[in-house]
Amino acid sequence: MTPGAQEHPHSYYAATRNDDTLWPELEGEIRADVCVVGGGFTGLNTAINLAELGYDVVLLEGRRIGWGASGRNGGQLIRGVGHDTSQFARYIGEEGVRELDRMGIEAVQLVKDRIARFGIECDLTLGYCDLATKWRHLVDFEAAQRHLESLDYPFEVRQVPKEEIHAIVGSDRYIGGMVDMGSGHLHPLNLALGEARAAASLGVRLFEHSQVTRVDYGRKVRVTTRHGRVEADTLVLGCNAYLNELDRELGARVLPAGSYILATEVLSKRVRERLLPQNMAVCDQNVALDYYRLSADGRLLFGGACNYSGRDPKDIKAFMQPKLLRVFPELAETAIEFQWGGMIGIGANRLPQIGRLPDHPNVYYAQAYSGHGVNATHLAASLLAEAIHGHSRGFDLFAAVPHFRFPGGPHLRSPLLALGMLWYRLKDLL
Repeated sequence: MTPGAQEHPHSYYAATRNDDTLWPELEGEIRADVCVVGGGFTGLNTAINLAELGYDVVLLEGRRIGWGASGRNGGQLIRGVGHDTSQFARYIGEEGVRELDRMGIEAVQLVKDRIARFGIECDLTLGYCDLATKWRHLVDFEAAQRHLESLDYPFEVRQVPKEEIHAIVGSDRYIGGMVDMGSGHLHPLNLALGEARAAASLGVRLFEHSQVTRVDYGRKVRVTTRHGRVEADTLVLGCNAYLNELDRELGARVLPAGSYILATEVLSKRVRERLLPQNMAVCDQNVALDYYRLSADGRLLFGGACNYSGRDPKDIKAFMQPKLLRVFPELAETAIEFQWGGMIGIGANRLPQIGRLPDHPNVYYAQAYSGHGVNATHLAASLLAEAIHGHSRGFDLFAAVPHFRFPGGPHLRSPLLALGMLWYRLKDLL
């Protein structure tokens, strides 16, 4: 094991995590009803749901619980599961699309319910705003509000005109926005660590530093790690962008894309109230989007710059700080105390991929959340557990949507997509 591999990446979240539990490494051979691979939101919540249904569950994490995107992301809890779900009507019908949209709303409530039931301390704060930099964004917001109203969305949604935008964000970069009081923000690593404790309390056996090196499929699935093996009736793969070569067919359908975050020093109350007067999470609508919010201790957490090249910038601060200063130029002298990044999973059609392997019906998976991971992972976990236990209409809807392979193989896939994404970034300039 390389030095430092046991720890979470250095980030604001790792520095403020509220649980240092070290789960054991798998050693020897054990048996379970279900083996879950991946200790992020997908795996943890699938394990919780199955344990509540009476299954004996083993969870394997190759590094630490929450080590991947679940413990590194922007912490934005936003309604929805995909982009332009209407495109899937040809596979699941108009009513199927409406069900997807309803599930995108329910997904946020799943997170809130999980936090409340297990008393997880993760700084949950409600209030979110989409920000417009183009007039077409405002048109989209009005259509989105009408659609939410047609779904009987139970929370306040309202348009913010340009002359009122400073009540949401103290920047001149935006021409309006749309507030959603049902969405919000939280500390994602503390959520994952709290869910690990919840899983363990229900009898789930969790193992860290237990990277899977081999899977033998069959009526019984055998999952091998460096020092152990699990035999199970059912396997769940919840690795997302960190699937690597564990399953090449699934890996070809998800592209790891880099996303990066800066955390400033603690800001004074006066500065915080000027930057984000209502303590909302916010996000613009550009392809290379910016998203940001305040932390519980008063820092600005500023993220974005989705990088499809497969290579992290050498200096995240140098890469991200110009973006921050375009929004808040007055922070030029403000210290940056944390900088980090990680991989999110992107699918070609931006809909989460939830299903089972065609040749191995006892192997389930969920991946490719495309930036909606905090809520969509919890939805996926619920649907996976329902399907394993018997039947799930929601699972069947997701599984009915085809997902295409990214071209070029593992080495050319990222450069080819990065080239293709240049077109969409150019559109942002128009």
